[in-house]
Amino acid sequence: MEELYNRLNAVPDAYSSFVLGVIIYVKQKPERLKKVMDFLKTSDSLTSSEIGEFIVSQPDFHEFGASRQQEEAS
Repeated sequence: MEELYNRLNAVPDAYSSFVLGVIIYVKQKPERLKKVMDFLKTSDSLTSSEIGEFIVSQPDFHEFGASRQQEEAS
């Protein structure tokens, strides 16, 4: 998780909400960490928008939103 944190903070246009959102997303399922890390390793010049686009295009992204809504309703 530390490597992910460091890579996200190295993104030129990174901001705290972006970093926190990605970390929360990957903590939901262990396999998400590998997918996101693999994507981050594809280029040294990724932007926060490109990373966000990758994450929202994942088939399980909507599960993330649904679980957050359930937590907030509790």
